[in-house]
Amino acid sequence: MKNIDEHIQKDQSEIEAAKAAGDLGKVRHLQEELEGLKEFKDHHPEDSHDPTPLEVFCDLNPSAPECRVYDD
Repeated sequence: MKNIDEHIQKDQSEIEAAKAAGDLGKVRHLQEELEGLKEFKDHHPEDSHDPTPLEVFCDLNPSAPECRVYDD
């Protein structure tokens, strides 16, 4: 994806396709991803890049061990 807005649109269309196919597991996964992307976008309105799953996770869970940054 070029930016977060394209990723959000792609997820929304994939959710509709998964609902039509009856794939509830994929729908749940995509809805969780979509919620994370929207929250990331709300937290970083000036940033339009497409974040990685780790960036989204760390934005939502900054105190998680895999998100901690240590100064040497």
